[in-house]
Amino acid sequence: MSVDNFGIKGLTDEEVIASRKTHGTNALTYKRESGFLDALKSIAKEPMVILLLVASAIYFISGNFGDGIFLAAAIVLVGSISLYQDSRSRKALEKLKTLTQPNCTVIRNGEVIGIPSEQLVIGDSLMVEEGTIIPADGTIVHSNDFSVNESILTGESFSVFKDVEKADHSVFSGTTVASGLAIATVMAIGNKTELGKIGKSLESIQEEKTPLERQIINFVKNMSIWGGVAFLLVWGINYLKSYDVLDSLLKALTLAM
Repeated sequence: MSVDNFGIKGLTDEEVIASRKTHGTNALTYKRESGFLDALKSIAKEPMVILLLVASAIYFISGNFGDGIFLAAAIVLVGSISLYQDSRSRKALEKLKTLTQPNCTVIRNGEVIGIPSEQLVIGDSLMVEEGTIIPADGTIVHSNDFSVNESILTGESFSVFKDVEKADHSVFSGTTVASGLAIATVMAIGNKTELGKIGKSLESIQEEKTPLERQIINFVKNMSIWGGVAFLLVWGINYLKSYDVLDSLLKALTLAM
């Protein structure tokens, strides 16, 4: 595609490299927690796993190594399956992100080329047309019957017409081109865009549990209390009969599980 009529040459390869070194890549980076550690903590907090661990320890202490090893192997097996499933889910999500990564069109060295949106740099001459999602914030330098749907940022469902001669001649990452064509100079990328700032601000919001989750937590707490009471009663009764602490513990744990 010729861009001679626009009079825009875009950045050179050297300018692209320099801009990328200074401002980074066009990628949204947020705080990431260790999925493996989170899954491990979740497994360790399971009441059944805790009971199995205690029972396994008691078997080892009492000299019943066969039963202790069997319970320990069961814990390792259950934990491994859970970690494997969690790992597969996280990998699938990461692959999905790369598959859905959009491309964009820019003018560089006087030529129109397509590049992955992540390679966009500040100062690039970005070309957007009807139906495309704008990958970065920028200022319009040329447009033709250009309008944008900015509902993702403003909530307004109607398209906004923009032109280089109007006061509002900025385009924003994540918005969709409703009509026409425009060339914009990229002014902000990644987390520096308006959409990126919104995403970063969401990190400080604490997640609240749903009513169903709260009900389940309360139910589990109540069951744990009653289970604890039953455990202590069975342990006490068996201990008074046999005076064998470890045997009484195992019988009480069996009932609790």
